[in-house]
Amino acid sequence: MLAITVLSFVVSILALVVSGITAWLALLRRGTAKMTQPTVIYFGPDGGRIQRPPLKVYLRTLLYATGKRGCIVEGMFIRLRRGETSQNFNIWVYGESLDLHRGSGLAVPESGIAADHHFILPSDGTPFQFLPGSYVLDVFATLVGDHVPLLLYSVRLELGGDHANALPSQGVYFDWGPDAGRYHAHVRPHPMSPAYEKL
Repeated sequence: MLAITVLSFVVSILALVVSGITAWLALLRRGTAKMTQPTVIYFGPDGGRIQRPPLKVYLRTLLYATGKRGCIVEGMFIRLRRGETSQNFNIWVYGESLDLHRGSGLAVPESGIAADHHFILPSDGTPFQFLPGSYVLDVFATLVGDHVPLLLYSVRLELGGDHANALPSQGVYFDWGPDAGRYHAHVRPHPMSPAYEKL
């Protein structure tokens, strides 16, 4: 009889622990934000109807939360590094080509949200030029309640001389090649996606 009582007590404790863990995972855990690998990355001028469009970095990706509650992305920016040179593209515009929004908070659910992300140079007169070489692209997000930006993604891209010479009048696209396991660059005229007009 004592053994049955002890066994029942142990089973009850285990059930309580499992219920607590389930509630934490499903309801209480905040989780964090992550992003999928972009299939395309773009260096070049923004589109639109202005004569001298600003330089930008564009990518399309899926942002998703690792917790059931989801998370709120307060802001995003990218940092582009080449050798000892580092430049932030801190003006964030996201959405689809006909429905762009200035980045000022984005609710990211567990199931994720796919969008185009445009990162434009700051309008403080910072000079920047795409020169040939090896670039490291870092994508950062700041979550509500956090003071330290979260590194979502980092990749190294090679910008050849011919591609660099095409800038800024044309854009350079980096398309992901799954067999080679790296991005392949090619030049195309810049798209008519006026992210700058949302500023």
